[in-house]
Amino acid sequence: MSIPVTVEGKRRMQQELSELQAKIPVITKNIADARDKGDLKENSEYHAAREELAMTNARISELKGKLAQAVVVDESMIDTSRVAFGAKVTLQATKDKSVEDWFLVGEGEDDVLDNKILTNSPMGQALLGKKVGDTVIVKAPVGDLKYVIKAIAY
Repeated sequence: MSIPVTVEGKRRMQQELSELQAKIPVITKNIADARDKGDLKENSEYHAAREELAMTNARISELKGKLAQAVVVDESMIDTSRVAFGAKVTLQATKDKSVEDWFLVGEGEDDVLDNKILTNSPMGQALLGKKVGDTVIVKAPVGDLKYVIKAIAY
């Protein structure tokens, strides 16, 4: 399965991977220093460093997997009359008539607080392929959310 990303999203993931890989020797040294302090059963520095190493290695593995599946999307090939990867979608809630802009982005760029969502998120999946004027129903834990697409921009 391929993961759509922008050039910027791929660059961010590669940068994070490089930074994490550079931390490994530092964390390893911290483990060795903590081990030299004695009893490992009650050595909180040792356990914290081991946990940090495990979390860092897990994130490195995750990033390597995503980068292996990443496909940079050529935005010039996108049908701009429909919602697709890279779109800025203006939505109006049918319930309270509030208007929000959402951006469909790739791995490494998602940030819900900045209204940047993945195309494979529930909101992203509901929006994909829709046109201006279409009603979108998003399945959410609080119930179905209904929106009308007011604009699509790239």
